Amino acid sequence: MIVAVSEPCSNNASTRGGIMEDQVFSGMFSLASSDPEGHLINPAGLKPEDLTQIDQIMQELSRMRGIERKIMRSTQRFMNLNETDMRAIRKVISSTYAGKAVTAGELARYLRISSASVTKMLDRLEAGKHVIRKPHPTDRRSQCVEVTEETHQAAREQIGRHHAQRFEVLRSFSQSEREIIIRFLSGTSQAMEASLDSASQNNESSGS
Repeated sequence: MIVAVSEPCSNNASTRGGIMEDQVFSGMFSLASSDPEGHLINPAGLKPEDLTQIDQIMQELSRMRGIERKIMRSTQRFMNLNETDMRAIRKVISSTYAGKAVTAGELARYLRISSASVTKMLDRLEAGKHVIRKPHPTDRRSQCVEVTEETHQAAREQIGRHHAQRFEVLRSFSQSEREIIIRFLSGTSQAMEASLDSASQNNESSGS
């Protein structure tokens, strides 16, 4: 798996719509820039055109992540929310679609923050009319969190409309082509998780 080290980006660059960031990401996932001496990747057996194609895939993934960050930054500015706020709101919305009530405790576990931090966040979101707290439908001893209709609509327009374009692109592929995409994404996720787990174990062993 390619390990890329991003170059520092100034605050002024980020305020120009992420132009500098896009320029950094456009080439940092190529084999030549991320692993020129072959310490991590063995290109043996691959033709030059194979390497070129793999480079293009990695760069397109990087470009998509950059666009996702632009969407998130734009939405955060529009709704005056930070990243943790947005993750909480997305969690509540997705749970609502699934017919599940979300408590403050569940949000704390999902966001991996303390109960006190969740309470402070919900107080702020409720004051901003983004969420409401109401009695839990099955456990009257606790409260659940719901996103207000105004914020739900804003999130749908600011984020959902952009991400819906993925569906339109995937619609254009055949079933067999989508199977290949699924295999690539699934395999990549599994490989990266395994690499992360291995690195965590090595770090723990080094620290003990």
